[in-house]
Amino acid sequence: MYTVSLIRAQSYELKELRKQIQYLIEPLGGINAFVKEGDRVLLKPNLLTGSRPTKECITRPEIVYCLAQLVQEAGGKPFLGDSPAFGSAKGVAKANGYLPLVEELNLPIVEFHGQRYQIESNGFDHLRLSKEAMDADVVINLPKIKSHLQLTLTMGVKNLFGCVPGKMKAWWHMEAGKDVHRFGEMLVETAKAIAPSLTIVDGIIGHQGNGPSGGEPRQLGILGASADVFALDIAIAEILNVNPELIPTIVAQSKLGCCSDLAQIQFPYQHPINLKIEDWKLPDALMPIDFGLPRVLRSTFKHFYIRFIQEPIKTYTSK
Repeated sequence: MYTVSLIRAQSYELKELRKQIQYLIEPLGGINAFVKEGDRVLLKPNLLTGSRPTKECITRPEIVYCLAQLVQEAGGKPFLGDSPAFGSAKGVAKANGYLPLVEELNLPIVEFHGQRYQIESNGFDHLRLSKEAMDADVVINLPKIKSHLQLTLTMGVKNLFGCVPGKMKAWWHMEAGKDVHRFGEMLVETAKAIAPSLTIVDGIIGHQGNGPSGGEPRQLGILGASADVFALDIAIAEILNVNPELIPTIVAQSKLGCCSDLAQIQFPYQHPINLKIEDWKLPDALMPIDFGLPRVLRSTFKHFYIRFIQEPIKTYTSK
């Protein structure tokens, strides 16, 4: 059985939020079950964009702040990292109000750089992942609950796509073409390779409609956590009342042998049925994975990035 902890939470006020997060992860063993003295701990929020700071399309800085505090108290050495599609991690963090909180804790913000890693699936053997993420002792994944124009919902698994360096995200949009199922499998393989020790999802205020950035805030009032990112995504989809067959990452994780059934999950606090949202807004229409770019532009883009798939492969060991 997998364990997913779900609680009601309404506020980002720091003192209250910290208590809620500690309570949330208590059934999982608390922070000391994941972080040991001297561990280098990557805190991986969703830092999508700096252009819509009031629209709740990134993980709130208060979540990161509370986790960084807990990691430091456990003897770990936290750092903040991401690879935004637009701009730098520090620039996006600054635009979204992160700097006062991260500076208070002396929390480094790290830009991700890519390196080829051998993964289990030969179909994605030219996947480049962030060296900074792969070399961390612990990865704590901090996604935001959002609707998504291409993947229906973006949750824990999709957030780990941020461990693919910025420009290579566009490469994979081209590589997958219009095959959303192949793209979903790539995202699941990425999540398996990164292997986050803990995922905590920011669902106090979500982002619904034409996400990942073009929608609107929606008060949800929940926090969720699990040591298994795939189980947590199943639970969140159930809360939002979205058919799992419409979510390519959940379809792919079922195919690839990861958690795919609510019956496999135990819930020490709230069960998804008690947190159900009946009117969550999905995108008006789904876009193709390759953004619908003309064939000639896709071909040019592919040749431009071909050097990325000719580099030596580093074999990683599971965390």
